[in-house]
Amino acid sequence: MPINLEVPKKFRPLVTQAHTVAQEVFRPNSRKYDRAEHTYPKELDMLAAAIDGMAEGGGIEGAGAAGVKRSDNGADEGTRNGSNMATCLSIMELCWGDVGLLLSMPRQGLGNSAIVSVADEEQLERYRGRWAAMAITEPEAGSDSAAIRTTAKLDGDEYVLNGEKIYVTSGERADLVVVWASLDPSQGRAAIKSFVVERSNPGLKLVRVNHKLGIRASDTADFVLEDCRVPKEDLLGDPEIRTGGGFAGAMQTFDNTRPLVASMAVGLTRACIEETRRLFAEAGLEPDPDTPIALQPAAAAELLSMEADYEAARLLTLQAAWMADNRKPNSTQASMAKAKAGRTCTDVALRCVRLCGAVGYGETELLEKWARDAKILDIFEGTQQIQLLIIARLLLGKTSAELR
Repeated sequence: MPINLEVPKKFRPLVTQAHTVAQEVFRPNSRKYDRAEHTYPKELDMLAAAIDGMAEGGGIEGAGAAGVKRSDNGADEGTRNGSNMATCLSIMELCWGDVGLLLSMPRQGLGNSAIVSVADEEQLERYRGRWAAMAITEPEAGSDSAAIRTTAKLDGDEYVLNGEKIYVTSGERADLVVVWASLDPSQGRAAIKSFVVERSNPGLKLVRVNHKLGIRASDTADFVLEDCRVPKEDLLGDPEIRTGGGFAGAMQTFDNTRPLVASMAVGLTRACIEETRRLFAEAGLEPDPDTPIALQPAAAAELLSMEADYEAARLLTLQAAWMADNRKPNSTQASMAKAKAGRTCTDVALRCVRLCGAVGYGETELLEKWARDAKILDIFEGTQQIQLLIIARLLLGKTSAELR
């Protein structure tokens, strides 16, 4: 059966629109907001309605981002390219422009994907059009999400949340924060649930907005939750603790968001390669894919090698998105895409800086900024090492207790 690797025809207008935004808005303002860290990019306000329209045109449903929704029986309903594919393709284009500005887009936060992945229909409607951040990481629980210590205790018609969250992307600016907490720490992973908390909730206290290596246009906040009261209806998914698979809702969120982060890395990788190729051309060096590597200059051979890694990362990412759209379990592919794309992005960005020498290292071009932006894409939503551990567990059929 032939495989068509072209962008699906129905998504080409979406991709064109996203690229136009990246080229006309993101790129021209990229350096400005890298230097003006913690300054909200006002240019994004006028784009909010346009981005919403792009999402609607791409079939993206729910609270502003794609979600992984699968039928219980897993029946084959025919091949489809849906919201996950559309979102990944548009993110690739937007992050070709600027990752930090993409993360600053209203109503397009990672928390929105978490909501759409797990929320019921009533919740989807209630949160529609709102900007949601996602709060998972804690001072003593980073890559191991199952080790979180934030607690949620039921008190009448409300849950009372207590704990600390750090590195919350868009935490200061978002309308909502999706907080992961445990209903009963003694029950381990099964008791971890996600709660939608209003940013204005008096129990959700902003501690600081962090200074960062890269993605400076995006705010990254730390919070303390002190007797933060949340209505029962704002718990996402099943409120029961089910030891047989209680962490499934959380993992379903990751199955969705990891391909999105991989898409960010793919877009940034392409930007680095294209800019390096342009600078090579100005210097009179044109890599030729039809000439044996051994017969080409070392710099040209290295660029062709990076392009091969880029294509592998891109195809893994699209595979993970396609599987989600077609109701196929994609945990392995989501982690593979995130691992490959994150590693490729950091590797390519640094190699491009080196290949371009003083031009790559200076601020006359964006390559040095992209090298700083790239590193976060190999860290958040699960570090490189955690992705490889997850892949090993899935391939070997081992539990987290059996393979640490």
